[in-house]
Amino acid sequence: MPDPSSTAPVPSASPAGTPAVFRERLWPNIWIWIIAAGISGAGILVFAPISMTAGYIAAGVLFTVIAAMLLTSTPTILVTPDALTVGRATIERRYIGGVETYRGKEATAQRGTKLNGLAYLCIRGWIDPVVRIEITDPSDRTPYWLASSRRPEELAAALSGK
Repeated sequence: MPDPSSTAPVPSASPAGTPAVFRERLWPNIWIWIIAAGISGAGILVFAPISMTAGYIAAGVLFTVIAAMLLTSTPTILVTPDALTVGRATIERRYIGGVETYRGKEATAQRGTKLNGLAYLCIRGWIDPVVRIEITDPSDRTPYWLASSRRPEELAAALSGK
């Protein structure tokens, strides 16, 4: 079963030195940065009665904190010949069953009404496509992993060995 509490860094290659078959970082979209800037701008409004300088400093600090949080929480999807790492969870590839990609309304359904409560999720609201990865490990209660991906077909092909 994946250990979601692990904070180990995601390797760029397998332990044997084999390069990654697929690698993707789920970076925030531009509109997330625009929202972060807008929220940071609220610091100006809050501190303007004290001083405009304090308002600009508060806005800068707020943006720095929000940017740091967004960047440090950006997950990676890494496929090596031996393992799959999605965010903080890793599983051996021998325990991966079928892989399906979804876009649009079907992706929304996979994240909502068709979601199994035991599934491992690594989804980001700013990325529409998702990949459903079946887990076949008999000792793992997790039926599948659901992960956002901007390149779902490439991820599915990497997991299928094509």
